[in-house]
Formats: sequence, structure tokens, C-alpha cells
Amino acid sequence: MAYRSPYPDITVPDINLTEQVFGNASNWPDAVAMADGLTGRTITYGSLLEQIRRTAAGLAARGIKKGDIVSLWSPNVPEWPVVFFGVIRLGAIVHTSNPVSTPDELAYQLKDGGVKILFTVGALADKAAQAIAESKCSIELFTIDETPGLPSLASLAIDADPPAVTIDPANDLCVLPYSSGTTGMPKGVMLTHRNLVAQLNQIDSIENVATPALLGVLPFFHIYGMVILVMHGLMRGSTIVTMPKFEFEPFLKVLQDWPIVTAHIVPPIVVGLGKHPAVDNYKFPHLKFLFSGAAPLGPELTDAVEKRLNVKIRQGYGMTEASPATHYTVAGTERSGTAGRLMPSLEMRMISPETGEDVPSGTPGEVWVRGPNVMKGYLNNPDATAKTVDADGWLHTGDIGIADDEGYLTVVDRLKELIKVKGFQVAPAELESVLLKHPKIADVAVIPVPDEHSGEVPKAIVVMRETLTADEVIEFLKPKVAHYKCVKHVAFVDAIPKSPSGKILRRLLVDKERAARS
Repeated sequence: MAYRSPYPDITVPDINLTEQVFGNASNWPDAVAMADGLTGRTITYGSLLEQIRRTAAGLAARGIKKGDIVSLWSPNVPEWPVVFFGVIRLGAIVHTSNPVSTPDELAYQLKDGGVKILFTVGALADKAAQAIAESKCSIELFTIDETPGLPSLASLAIDADPPAVTIDPANDLCVLPYSSGTTGMPKGVMLTHRNLVAQLNQIDSIENVATPALLGVLPFFHIYGMVILVMHGLMRGSTIVTMPKFEFEPFLKVLQDWPIVTAHIVPPIVVGLGKHPAVDNYKFPHLKFLFSGAAPLGPELTDAVEKRLNVKIRQGYGMTEASPATHYTVAGTERSGTAGRLMPSLEMRMISPETGEDVPSGTPGEVWVRGPNVMKGYLNNPDATAKTVDADGWLHTGDIGIADDEGYLTVVDRLKELIKVKGFQVAPAELESVLLKHPKIADVAVIPVPDEHSGEVPKAIVVMRETLTADEVIEFLKPKVAHYKCVKHVAFVDAIPKSPSGKILRRLLVDKERAARS
């Protein structure tokens, strides 16, 4: 049984991403496109388009051409879309990565993607240089801001028209974020111009709330912030108010001072809005909706925050491989605790992991989706692609959900092994491979455990080769992975349960952990 979207199908225009996002921008050249939420510095739409043109011309002069990959490793800053669309305009591809990644983590992606140029900010320049060195690739380093000793974005720009490029929207890539998919090491997600053009039209056809300003606190490197905030916001002529990192009171001040009707956030921020006493010191005269994604949000917290702030909470669901949204709560259709219904031009199946058959409504099953926003595949990894997107085009999400008779989806569990820390994916296998390098660890498995502030955090189940402490395990990992991936809890066991083929039976460990906490 396939579920279909309750909304009319869209027609995906045969245009590239730049045309989709900026097709109407000439109508509002003096409107503010980007604003720094801390300093108030702004960039108008007219200036943004001019800076993109000059950046594209400068990149072309440096030899960047269609199909090349340029890395954008930066926190949220007003110039972020200058780099992004400067690259895209040439038919080149933007690789994005978490700015809290370690040099080791970034180096892996730089090498895997074959990156030609890396853009970062001065505060990350040393780590970026280290990552380039570790990748052993020839990569030029530029900073978005002015940094002594390094070429800057401004120095790259040329007052010229970039070369004309023919882009095939259905096949040419434009974005390469990295995702762990349903399991394993991070993989480059190949998203085409058509994938993202489709997604933007899917959102725009059902989003019925005005967006004069959007709160840019979600990281732009992540597909949620990149598409739902930056791309769709610019397409609508909104002002995107950037915050380089999340700090609670500055976040509240931006929410108070700017005409933000809908604030896009993640569940840990919702927790703060529900419990933090500082919230009472601010007024939010424009705020009508909170839109939460990246991880499920339960009805109890939803109801408490809605009552405290006098707003409605809307949820969505998706994954990087779907550009990202597959389910969306349209204003006026809210159901507490659910992720909403299928977006236009999408289908869904709910599949029993045991039988591979469709399950009836109200029964848990793995969420499968199909539509024009589903990725082209994983870079250099046809096996992982085939396991995630089947021959009929169904994207196997690895999430267990329940769909009711009207198609509202509630995500209840994960078939996939990923841990969701504040909405970010953490692959247990990645942490296990690092921990196994510790000379005193004979074997290890990593599982998720609940956490009030982060949703989940990693816990290491360790078999010792020699005596060691939990603190030793935690400290060993800290310098080697991004902070949100760090293990927060450790337990020691005599053996890790495994299948005859040697695969870790992670579900047994998760079930044991849940039983101990109940």
C-alpha cells in the first residue's frame, strides 16, 4: 500500500538552482537579503547578486569549472551564500561540512570528494590548513573574512561576467553534503539541481505563512538550514538573520527584534524555550510558529512550549538524501507529536523490517519514500547507493514510523544505527573504529542513550584488553572527533554480542540499556 501526498503534484521546472532561487530577486534589489544577528551588518539582494557574479568570475579565473568541487567549511555568516552560489553559477559543486569537525574528519571528506578549493573563516584557518595537509591533496585555501597571510574572498572577486555554462538540472550535481545514511562512515550525498529545485517548489506550494525574516541559527552546512532557510528564504525575498553559533540569550534577542513569524529550530532549542527562565525576559511580537525538524519532538514538550509562548509548533521529517524534507506540517494542520504529511509529488510505503511487506496504517514500519527530491546516489559508493535507493526508486530511510489513516507520520524508532545528537548524525561504526585504536581496548560497540538536552548521546560498551577507566575512554576520543560525537557514558563488559558473520548485534545492547533504565 503506497501513501500519496494529499497535496497536488508540482511541475518541476527545467531550470538550474541559481535560476530557481534568484529568478525574482531583481524585483527587490534594495531589500536586505542577509543580516548579521550580532552586529547588524547587512547585504542587500542587489549587492548579494553582484558579489556572487564577481566571485564566480574569480573562481573561473582560478580554474574552477563545471563539475569541480569546492568546499565551504564555515559557520553561518552573511557571505555564506556568496560563496555557495558563486560556485553553483559555474556548474561546479559545493561540498559542505560541519565547522566543528576535526581536521581528520574534514581531511577524509576533502580527499573523498577531490576538492579543489576550500573556503573557511580566519578562526578555522589553522585547522583547515591541517586538514588539507592530512588529505595530501592540492587544495587552495581562502578565507571568507580578511585573515593575515591568506587570500580572502574579496581578493578572489573579479569585476567580470563569469563564463556561460550549460547545466543539465536532472543530472548535474550542485551540492555534496556528507551523511552517514542508514549506517557506516559518512558518504557524499549527490544532490542534483533538479533535486533541490523540486524541493523548493514542494515547500513553496504548501507553505502558506509569510516569511519577512528567517532566523539563521540552524547551521547552513546542514541540509535543513541550507535548503529550508537559505535557499527557500532567498527565493522568497526574506531577510536571513545569521548567528554563527547558538547562544541562548542572543538567540532570544534576535527572535524579539526581527519580524520572524516562523522560527526554524531543532528539539534541544525547544527544550530551552520550554524550561529556561530567560525566556520570560523577552517578548516575541511577531512569532506565530516554531518549525522543528532533524529529530522527533514529543507531544508533552510541544504542548508545554505552545502554551508558554502562545505559538503553534509544526514539525517536518526528512533526511539529507531527500534534499531534505519528505513530510511537512502545513500551518493549520498541526497534530501534536507528528511530523506532518507527505509533501507534494511524494509517495510513501511503510514496510515491515521482518517480512518486507507493507504494514497497515497504525502499525510500525520502516519509512520508504519516492519522489523528485531523492538523491542521485552516494559519491564513489554504488553499493551503499543500491542499499539505500532500490531499483524502483524507493529511498529506504532506516526510520521506523507509524502512519495514521490520513497519512500523518509519527517517527518512533530507528532501524538504522545512527545516533541523533541535537539533530546531527553520529555513526556508531565511525566511533568504534577510532576507539579500537586504543591499545587497552579489545572490542567496543557504541549505542545511543537518552539525554534531556541533546535527545541522544553516544555510550561506549567496552571490552578491555588491559585495565582502563571510563575517563580514559572519553578523553581518548575527544581530540579525534567533533564534540557532538564524543562518548558521554562508558560501560565495561566481557564480550560484545555479534552475529555469526561478526556483525555487532547493537539492538540487543540497546534493548538491555532500555530495560536497565525502565
